[in-house]
Amino acid sequence: MEKDWNELSWEEKRQQRFQWWLNPEGVNFSSPQAKKSYRERVQRMIDVYNVKEPDRVPVSISLGATPAYLDGTDFYTVMYDYDKLVRAWTKFNDKYPMDHFASPSAVLPARVYDLLGYKLYSWPGHGLPTQSTGIQFVEGEYMKADEYDALIRNPSDFWMRVYMPRIFGALESYQFLQPFTNIIELPATHFLPYTRPEVQDSLRRLIEVGNELSKWTKVNAEFSRRALEAGYAPPRNTMAKAPFDTLGDTLRGTKGIITDMYRQPDKLLEALEVITRLTIDRVITDTNAAKGFMVMFPLHKGDDYFMSGKQFEKFYWPSLKKVLLALIDEGIMPLLFAEGSYMTRLETVNEFPRGAVTWLFDKTDMARAKEVLGSKCCISGNVPTSLIATGTPRDVKEYCRKLIAVCGKGGGYILAAGASVDKGNPENMLAMMEAAIEYGTYKK
Repeated sequence: MEKDWNELSWEEKRQQRFQWWLNPEGVNFSSPQAKKSYRERVQRMIDVYNVKEPDRVPVSISLGATPAYLDGTDFYTVMYDYDKLVRAWTKFNDKYPMDHFASPSAVLPARVYDLLGYKLYSWPGHGLPTQSTGIQFVEGEYMKADEYDALIRNPSDFWMRVYMPRIFGALESYQFLQPFTNIIELPATHFLPYTRPEVQDSLRRLIEVGNELSKWTKVNAEFSRRALEAGYAPPRNTMAKAPFDTLGDTLRGTKGIITDMYRQPDKLLEALEVITRLTIDRVITDTNAAKGFMVMFPLHKGDDYFMSGKQFEKFYWPSLKKVLLALIDEGIMPLLFAEGSYMTRLETVNEFPRGAVTWLFDKTDMARAKEVLGSKCCISGNVPTSLIATGTPRDVKEYCRKLIAVCGKGGGYILAAGASVDKGNPENMLAMMEAAIEYGTYKK
C-alpha cells in the first residue's frame, strides 16, 4: 500500500520531489536526444545535491541582464518589451548551453512596477538612467519603531492597511479600508471606503497589473515549454528570505533593525516568531503547488561584517533555522546564498543532515567551506563576477581549475559565480564550462 504524503520521511519526500523533476509530466521532448540531455542535466544536479559524485561538476551562472546585451539590446528594453526579452534569452541558451538554462522570468516586468508606483526599487527609466544594468533597492523605514505590536497582533491587516500604502503609490488609498475581520453581519457599511475615488482608482490599477502580468506570464510559459522540450532543465524553485531579513530589509530598514537589536530586542524576537510562521506557511504552500523541491534564501544581513557572532546566534540564525527545518521536513531543499563572507558562521550553521541543504557562497573561502560543510552539504560559488566580466578566458579557466581541485573531491560541488553577472564576457562563460568538462569529469 502506498504511503500517505504525511507518513513519508523527509528523505522519501525529497526523493519524490526529485522524481517529479526528473520525470516531468506532459512534456513532448523534441527528440530522443533532447530527452536524454534533459535527464542527464537533472540527474547531474540531483547527484550533487545529494553530496555524491555526478558524471562531472555542474556549472551555474546567475546571468543578470547579460543575454540582453549580447543580443544588442539592454536591460531597460527587455524589462518593457517581452518579445525582445524572450528573443535574447532564447539566443543565449542556444549558443551557451549551461547545466541550468537562463530564464527570462528573472527579468520582472517594469510596467507592473510603474502601475503600482513601487517605492522599494529604482529601475532603468524610473529613478535610474535607461542605460543602467540593474535594479537598486531604496533603503527606508517603512515600518516605524513603535509599530511592532500592530505587526505582531495582526500581520495581515498591518501589511494591507499600513505597509502596502507606504510602498505602493497606487495603493495609498488602502489606508482608508477597514479590517476584513470587522465583517460579522450586515456588511454593507464595511464597504463604504470603496465609494472613495482614490480607492476605486487603486482597484482599477490592480486590474491593469493583472492584465500586464498575464502578458508577461504567457510569454515566459511558452519560453519554458520550448526550452523544456529542447532538453534544458529548469530549476523547480521559489525564493524566500530569512525572517530577520524580512524585517531588516523592507520593513524597518538597516538603521532601524540595528537600533532595535539594542533598544527593543524582546519585541524584535517576538516579531521574528510571527514572520517565521508566515514564511513557513507561504513557502511550503507555493512549493507544493508547483511540485518544486528547492527554495533559495539570499542571506542579506547575516554575514560576518553586519552583526557579531553573538547577535547572529540570537537574532538571525534561530528563526532562519526554524524555517529551514520545517522545509527539510517537507522534503524541500533550502539553497542558502551566503552573501558577503560567512567565514565565522560555518561551524554554527553546520546543523543539518547530509544532503538536506545546499550553499552558494559569495566571498567565503571555498577551501574552508569544503572542510567544514563539504561532507554534508552541496557547496557552490566564489568565482568572482569581476573576473567573469573583465578577466581573460585563461584567467577564468585557471581560477576554476583550482576551485574544482579543492572542492570537487567526493562530489557535492557546483562551479558557480559568487553573484549575478550583469555584463559577462561570453568567452569567459564558455571557459567556465570548458573547465568543468576538462577538470571536473569524474572517473567511474
